[in-house]
Order: sequence, then structure tokens, then C-alpha cells
Amino acid sequence: MHDTVIRGGTIVDGTGAPAFVGDVAIDNGVITAVGGKAGPARRDVKAEGRLVTPGWVDVHTHYDGQATWDSQLAPSSWHGATTILMGNCGVGFAPVRPAHHQALIDLMEGVEDIPGIALAEGLKWDWQSFPEYLDALERLPRTIDVGTQVAHHPLRVFVMGERAIQREMATAADVAEMARLTEEAIRAGAFGFTTSRTDQHKTLAGELVPGRYAEHEELIAIGDALGRAGRGTFGMLSDFDDEAAEFGWLNTILERNKLPLWFLLTDRSYDPDRWRRLMDGVRAARSRGLPMSAQVAGRPVGLILGLTTSLNPFALREGFAALADLSPAEQLARLRDPAVKREILGQEASPRLVDVLPPLSRQIATRWDRMYVLGDPPNYEPPPERSIAAMAKVAGQTPEEFCYDYLTGGDGGRMLYFPVTNYVHGDLDVVHEMVTDPHTVLGLSDGGAHCGVICDASLNSFMLTHWVRDRPRDRLPLEFAIKRQTSETADFFGFTDRGRLQPGKKADVNVIDFEGLRLHHPYMVYDLPAGGRRLIQKVDGYDMTMVSGMPVFEKGEGTGAMPGKLVRAGR
Repeated sequence: MHDTVIRGGTIVDGTGAPAFVGDVAIDNGVITAVGGKAGPARRDVKAEGRLVTPGWVDVHTHYDGQATWDSQLAPSSWHGATTILMGNCGVGFAPVRPAHHQALIDLMEGVEDIPGIALAEGLKWDWQSFPEYLDALERLPRTIDVGTQVAHHPLRVFVMGERAIQREMATAADVAEMARLTEEAIRAGAFGFTTSRTDQHKTLAGELVPGRYAEHEELIAIGDALGRAGRGTFGMLSDFDDEAAEFGWLNTILERNKLPLWFLLTDRSYDPDRWRRLMDGVRAARSRGLPMSAQVAGRPVGLILGLTTSLNPFALREGFAALADLSPAEQLARLRDPAVKREILGQEASPRLVDVLPPLSRQIATRWDRMYVLGDPPNYEPPPERSIAAMAKVAGQTPEEFCYDYLTGGDGGRMLYFPVTNYVHGDLDVVHEMVTDPHTVLGLSDGGAHCGVICDASLNSFMLTHWVRDRPRDRLPLEFAIKRQTSETADFFGFTDRGRLQPGKKADVNVIDFEGLRLHHPYMVYDLPAGGRRLIQKVDGYDMTMVSGMPVFEKGEGTGAMPGKLVRAGR
């Protein structure tokens, strides 16, 4: 008598092998049989006409704070993720001294757009060291599994204090201590180390992050700490200001430690050949037997623009800014007043607002050809004729007027899509090339981050709806797309007991109505601590998601089961 048998589904086991029909038996949270006809069970799950897959292993999220108070970690858990990895981009909350609590909150808010008021209210700070942070994560019952990495910026601040915040060079003693603490974190269960070396990452005050210009010797010493621990990945986001120099020290880490190393990769419109040059660097390292990879996204890094989001096409106009403190309902009512509309549309960008709002706001205020109606279901590969500029021309309106009328129509929840990277000439061919490259790993869902302007935690679902089922051309094979977000991500980061439907593996399973899989339009909620806001996105089509053999969602509804745990690397 099995605990559970999922019967008659189309099994896509996560290895890339062809799909086949059969049963999956589960006992004591572990898969015990795959394929054929299983014996009787205490619970049968009918899966005829459904896909049966491993749970997604989502390796690029930012739930570092939220995971200390939120058991469910939606929307990632809604979209079939059964394991998520935090501690990315060099930001996090451990190790930390009490004097630097606010500095780390400000850093996370500036880099990842997570409301500081929510972090200040939600974080209990019942830790200082990284092992103590892991213990705090372990204490909370949760729906899905979480793992984390040690982040460079809090590590640097913990060791160097204000000198790190001022981006001073580390002394030899500082470097030795950072390396010691990294090794301690890895041995306690961290899955790796991450840093960022980009001008894109700044605090709310406009200051660059503490590790932006860290010396190569500092990073090499931290890489050696991973080597001494015998496990862990080294990851980073970099502007690659000097490509030869960056690849030089990255290769040194790999030569000395032979552990997986990755960096985030997107295209850049002003240098369209850059990402291919960087991939040439990856291939050169691979040709020497060095395990370097690029982490890529499955769709554009795109901004969501609406009346309630952080960025807005009219945010630089004084008339719109004057309504910013109103409730959404009050703001919508005022915006629908013809006199207010005339006032706002008659204004230009305000010099005062240009100075205080993010530089990207200037593009958003003028690039009507780069703004698209998102739609429902949302279209993340919009054709040029869906741009605001093109639709306004057809309607016989100015782009400003068309956009204003669109956003203030309906219930006020309509949104626009502004692709920043990975979208060229109306298509995602660049993404297709990146995702199918054998030297890349799929990531960058950014679950939990960019709460006011991005909602990409649906990436795993999008891989199936867009790339496998709906794209008119160059579709990805189903088995390939599932392997990319299960066994490949699990293997790369060292989640050795999951990512495949095989006997002996952890019973993390999705049962999916493939034809019924549908992403919904993102919307804003105010459910973070202290009323902090975040964009979320629901999905239809997940009949069941199981963690350790226990259903945690059925038909999109939480069951209340809490089998999720903190996963410690090497345990």
C-alpha cells in the first residue's frame, strides 16, 4: 500500500528523456516507483491527460527577508516552484551587526525594490552570524523548501563597517576575515557566494553597493574559501567594465578551486555584441575544463508600468506627482477628471522630478515606441504594432493621450510592458539563443524582488506556456524546457536529492493541465508588513503541487500543509 500514487499522467521526468505515460508512487515523502502500473495507495491522484513533472528548482530569488516571516512565498509557490534559492546579487541580511540593520534594509530596498517599511516591520533580527540566520530560517514552518547563499555586501559591512559602506579597499586582515566567514557559512549550509559589480545597483540615496569595486584579490580569497569547504558556487552580476580583467580573475578562481561559477547575462541594446563576447569567454573557460556558466532569463527583463507601480509614463509631470499620496481609488477618480487630464497632458517633465526619480524614468516618459499594452493574458513578446506609439497612430491620438486613456480605463489596473533587455525588433530570438546554449543555466525569476515594477516569479510557468506551447516558431521541446528548470538547476547548485522523477528522489511534483495553463495579468496588493506593496501574478493549470509527497496546492488553492524546510547544502 503506497502513500500516494499519481496515476496515468504523461511523465516528464526532468532528465530530458522522452515523455511517457505511467504512474508515480510515493512513500514517506520519497518517490518509490516511476512508470507502469503502481499498486494500491491510500490516496490516488488522477492524472490522465496531465503532465507530471518534478517541482521547479528556482535558483534566483530575493526572499531573504520575506522568508523569515512568510511561510508561503507566493507568487513563486503558486507557479510550481518547490525549491527556491535566495542570497543572490550580493544582497542579504547576514551576517549583520545591530548597528547595520538599517543599512542592509536600505541596500535591499535600493537594489531590489523591496519596501523598506515592510523589511523594517517584518525582520526580527534574531541572528547576527550567518549560521544563526540559517537557524532562524529553519525555525519557521513553510510551504516549500528554501536555500540560501552568502552575500558579499552584508559580509563586507559586517567585517569592515563604515569603511565598506564608503567602498574603501579591504586590508589583508579584512580579506582573511571575509574568507573565514564565507567558509563558515558554506559549512553551515549556504549553497554558495554572490556579489555584484554593477552601477545598476545603488542604495536609495544613490550610493554604489559596498562591493562594487572590491579588489580582485578579495574575491579570489573568497573563492578559495569555497574551495576549502569543498562545495558551493560563486556567482555575480557585473558590468564587465574591463572584460579581459574580469575573466582573468574569474578564471583564477576556477583554476584554483574547480567549483561552478556563474554570472548573470542579458543583452544590452547599446552594445548588441556584448553578450556574445561574454559567452565566448564562457566557452574559452569551458575549453580548458573550467566550470563557468552564464545565468540567463527565459524572457525579457521588463518593467510593469501602471497607475500604482513604482514607475509610470507620467511620473515626471507635476500634475501626476501631486496625486501620488492618494489611495488608488481616489487617484483614479481624480485622473478621470477632464480638467486634471488636460493639466497633466499639457505638462512637460519637471526638472525637480527629473533630479529625484530614477534615470530610467526619463526613457519611460518619452519612449512610446518601447512601451506595449501588456494585455490579459499578458504578452511578453509583443509585436511592434502593440506599442503605444503604433496604437496611438491607428487611433488618431497622440501617444500621451492614448496611454493616459488606456491606463485610466477599466478598473484602473491596466498595465504596460517596457522591455529593458533581451527584446530586439519585436521578438525574443536573443532569449531563444541564450536559453538553448549548453553553457547557460536558467534563472533570474527574481521572486520576491522589484515589488513595485517587475513580476517575473511566473518565469517557470512562462517557459511552458510561451516557449513550448504558444510561440508560433522556434518552440522548445517540452522535455528540454522542463529539464532546464528541474534537474539542471538542481544539479548546478548542489540540490542532489531533487529535480528528477526517479526512485529515491524527494517527492516534489507538479501535476499540470498543460492546455489549461494560463498566466493572469499582474496586479498590486498591499499585504507585506506595514502595508508594503508588491506585484503578484496568478496562474491557472496547476492541478497539484507536492512537496515531500504532501500536496501544498490543489487547483490553485493552498492546502495548509507545511512540509517545506530550510535546505542546507551538503546535508
